[in-house]
Amino acid sequence: MSAGMGVLTILMTLLGWSSIPLFLRYYSEHIDPWTSNGWRYGASALFWAPVLIVTAVRGRWPAGLWRAALIPGSINVCGQICFVWAHYQIEPGLLTFGLRSQILFAAIGAYLLFPPERAVIRTPSYLWGALLVLTGTSGSILLSPHSIDWSRLSGFGLSVASGGLFACYALSVRKYLPGVSSVMAFAAISQLTAIVMVALMFVLGQRYGADVWNLSREQIVWLLMSALIGIALGHVFYYMSIARLGVAVSAGVLQLQPFLVAVASYLLFGEVLQVGQWLAGGVAIGGAMLMLAIQLRVSQQRNSR
Repeated sequence: MSAGMGVLTILMTLLGWSSIPLFLRYYSEHIDPWTSNGWRYGASALFWAPVLIVTAVRGRWPAGLWRAALIPGSINVCGQICFVWAHYQIEPGLLTFGLRSQILFAAIGAYLLFPPERAVIRTPSYLWGALLVLTGTSGSILLSPHSIDWSRLSGFGLSVASGGLFACYALSVRKYLPGVSSVMAFAAISQLTAIVMVALMFVLGQRYGADVWNLSREQIVWLLMSALIGIALGHVFYYMSIARLGVAVSAGVLQLQPFLVAVASYLLFGEVLQVGQWLAGGVAIGGAMLMLAIQLRVSQQRNSR
């Protein structure tokens, strides 16, 4: 039953997180990125606030939670800004292939911060996987039929930067919030991120974020739903999946995201990736799967001793 629930939650995570680039691509034609981030993270913060309130009332508040969440929250802010801005430069399919570079940054960060991880990262097969990720990710932009102008190059760069920042975010949660439940950690980080995102919306957003009222009621509802699906519930389902299936299996399933997004983006927005780009993306995903497989094998060997 536990494994079955894990399969269900990881599939829900995959579908939910695959929908977010499509939502952002759609709203990029209607509102500016600061407004998009401000409203989405503001809604997510309201969703998570009761968790913090109930925890405080019950006297179970982790000591130093806000201070410990500052660095992960700051990194998350930067990652979200890059992620959303990328949707205003390039198509969702290409963007999510670039985002897969996250696993490279995670490996580098783990090597520097967590010495026990170095045995895994030094494995030749793991390094070959990393090389495939780097090669495939680069190929997905270099094999584009479009001229690589500054807009497309900056958009792809933003997607890679967001992948790197999201990797740093995950590593910083592991480093600065050990012993804090995933739900509590993310609830606190959501509040800190929302404060910054809403402030940036008021300062930099068009009409202080009021452009959202130019949308129809249905469009506003779906904008808020995207926050619920991608930010609020998506992380919960992912943490539940990790608890039941493990990190390697859960992360492995999520490697399918670029393919789902690319197909959906073709159907919805007419985005067409060339055969070479599909092959390059496949090479990157294959490399990521190899890295995760080596990580899982070494972890199992370590636990069996």
